[in-house]
Amino acid sequence: MSLFICRFRDTRKHKITTMLMFSIITFFFTPLFAQEGALVEEESIDTQFSKYVKELRAEAEMKGFPAELLDPAFASIKMREKVVQADKNQPETKLTLDKYLSTRVPDWKVKQAVEKMQEHAQLLDQIEKKYAVQKRFIVALWGNESNFGRIQGNHPVLSSLVSLAFDGRREALFKKQFFAALVILSEGHVSIENFNGSWAGAMGQSQFMPTSFLSFAVDGNGDGKKDIWSTPEDVFASIANFLSKEGWNSQQTWGRQVKLSERFDIETLDKYAGLARDKMQIMSAWDTLGVTRFDDSALPAVNVKASLILPDDATGRIYLAYNNFHTLMRWNRSLYFGVSVGYLADRISKGS
Repeated sequence: MSLFICRFRDTRKHKITTMLMFSIITFFFTPLFAQEGALVEEESIDTQFSKYVKELRAEAEMKGFPAELLDPAFASIKMREKVVQADKNQPETKLTLDKYLSTRVPDWKVKQAVEKMQEHAQLLDQIEKKYAVQKRFIVALWGNESNFGRIQGNHPVLSSLVSLAFDGRREALFKKQFFAALVILSEGHVSIENFNGSWAGAMGQSQFMPTSFLSFAVDGNGDGKKDIWSTPEDVFASIANFLSKEGWNSQQTWGRQVKLSERFDIETLDKYAGLARDKMQIMSAWDTLGVTRFDDSALPAVNVKASLILPDDATGRIYLAYNNFHTLMRWNRSLYFGVSVGYLADRISKGS
């Protein structure tokens, strides 16, 4: 009996000692191992990115881009983790249209828009005549996209696009934009050092993506470059060219705010509301259904087709949107953005 007790005590002592030693070892070495693991993982990402860039380089060479372009371009490419995080962390909070307009089109922006249109009046008149796009819409897009050129983004476009492509969620999209960006560089419109934009790769005062640049950017002053970063002639002409090519009608505005009268059968709202072309109706048809002007008077008796849109729901702002609004939606597919451009253009027209 005593021998058993002795052995039991010795065994317990040994176990306690062993557990204590294990705890000490774990305490001192686990953080180190964890740090080393993190370093290995980080190095692995860096290695993967380097391999991805090399693959892109090979693909660019196959597309025929010369080494004198690719060498400095690829030397400038760095992994931009903040860009990837910005893409992942886009705000999900739902604003009402009223709140959006109050922040997107504040009184100070309207005042500046009116001043900018006066400042560039001669140039804007020329562009309005050439492209058949009302100048107030050119200025409204300019103001909404870059705050009249003041906020263009300072992210290196090449690094941003490659980082977003490497992330993989929309690889095809951002690879396409990247190769378009290489074309822009190859044509000499901007230097690598000044090739900056938003985190998503939107560029210049018009915030064109590279593919949009290739399709719509214009050399407005005839210097051989399409400089949407710093040349007003190029910026305004490029904006107008986009709208013109996408079907703008200078004889119309963008839309109007309306109401649904008691005559409108709210149960049929889903049937009539939306941007689908087959839902567009002439004004007299909307009048018959019970849609009125915002002041409750009858809609104008004009042969113009319009879409009924409710950016929020039937309790929020309601609009009849004309063909030009459909063109704005090809610029940016957000109903809120499209309405904000039209709203700013209307306020520019009123001068306040």
